[in-house]
Amino acid sequence: MSSAVDLAPQELRVLVAVAEEGGFSAAAVRLGATQSGVSHAVRGIERKVGVVLFERGRFGARPTPAGARTVAHARRVLRMLETLVREARETPGGEIAGPLRIAAFRSAALHLLPPVLERLSARHPGIEATVTVVREIGPGTAGEVAEGRADLGIAGLGTSSPIPPQLVGDVLLEEPYALVHPAGHPDPRSLPLVDWRENCSSYTRQWWAAQDWIPAATVRAEDDGAVLSMVGSGLGMAIMPALSLTAAPPGTEITDLGPERPTRRVGYVTTPELAATAAVRALVRELRASVKPQVSGG
Repeated sequence: MSSAVDLAPQELRVLVAVAEEGGFSAAAVRLGATQSGVSHAVRGIERKVGVVLFERGRFGARPTPAGARTVAHARRVLRMLETLVREARETPGGEIAGPLRIAAFRSAALHLLPPVLERLSARHPGIEATVTVVREIGPGTAGEVAEGRADLGIAGLGTSSPIPPQLVGDVLLEEPYALVHPAGHPDPRSLPLVDWRENCSSYTRQWWAAQDWIPAATVRAEDDGAVLSMVGSGLGMAIMPALSLTAAPPGTEITDLGPERPTRRVGYVTTPELAATAAVRALVRELRASVKPQVSGG
């Protein structure tokens, strides 16, 4: 059996294309190849690694569990090959350039990243940053990084969502939760609770469970923006983290929950290999500079 180290970059591109396009024909179109050529390449790769990577059927081609892991590694290897060539050509202290893929949950993309990316662009105009908004449900933004679809993710971190073992990262800020309700309401705690699935970790849920004044959610929204809109329309109250409340709409009022209020840790995650690249290091520096005044201990 051939060693897996025999895999060439083009073979990795074939794996990624088949996984992302869902079949050999579509992958062939994307790669400018023939369907038979792609199918032959996948069979050759499977012989090299010694496992079946795709399930074939009328539905097309779907990665097996081993195939999904292999495709994630393939994306990351291809990304590092691009970075290797780019950074090898750069001179020490020279301009940092190239693509930088960021995954972030909605409120971080709206309120945390824009000033960070503005400063990053001013200092390093050659960096081409793109942001993908990812729901913090299941793998979330960390999953995008682990799968090789993002270079860095802005993620909610905590005991219920530790940094995946194959990634590295750190906490950027700890933001408090607060009560948001229709402005001027005489008894906002009597209102129905409006919530959304991404809202908080199990730690915060435990805090909620200990508060006998918080009812079960009777109104659910798709995201934190929809929650704020409903609260502003008088449909209920909500308990939300500071980033989500950065641009609370007219008609809402924010009330502090006191010293025992829950908090959410927001940080970044990346791969060990990308953490050493110039573009990711530059982004992390700007993130730290941006949030330093906001970090709190409670």
